Amino acid sequence: MAYTQHVLSGRWKFLILWFLKTKEHRFGEIKALLNDISQGSLTKQLRELEKDGLIYRNVFPEVPPRVEYSLTPKGCEFLPILEMMESFGLKFGKTID
Repeated sequence: MAYTQHVLSGRWKFLILWFLKTKEHRFGEIKALLNDISQGSLTKQLRELEKDGLIYRNVFPEVPPRVEYSLTPKGCEFLPILEMMESFGLKFGKTID
């Protein structure tokens, strides 16, 4: 549990992984989803997820450069945990004051 907590220590990491579960997305798309996050915080969270092997960062050799993020096989292994978290939130989330 300590390793999982370490890997996902960050306010937005769960949502980033959840957003990437179906297809790759560009930085701007992720930023638009998480409209309350600063560009610096998003960059930091994406770098940490990449360092921990949960996401790929694919840089296309174009001008201007295009970068897309997607889940790695390790990141896909984490999806059942996120699905359980979603179920828990749907069941009990309405009780938050």
